Amino acid sequence: MKELQAEVLHQVGLHARPAARFVKTAKGFDSEIRIRNVTRESDPVNAKSLAKVVKIAAAQNHTVHITADGPDEEAAIEALRDFLTNVPEDQE
Repeated sequence: MKELQAEVLHQVGLHARPAARFVKTAKGFDSEIRIRNVTRESDPVNAKSLAKVVKIAAAQNHTVHITADGPDEEAAIEALRDFLTNVPEDQE
């Protein structure tokens, strides 16, 4: 299992369109991927579910913890790290 703790940089956090793009990225991997909002002390949820990702209410500057467990866990963590740290501000 691989883990990542990162700060959400997008101006609207993981809400609406950014959350949909995050989920789409997660769905591209076979590994089981879970995310939780450390800042709000949420429980881990399935990162491949848009409703659940939006429900953790990860706003800008919140810290999230992501785990990936499976055959492509390392690639999944790297892709999600890249997503969280390189989201263009002009994309909402």
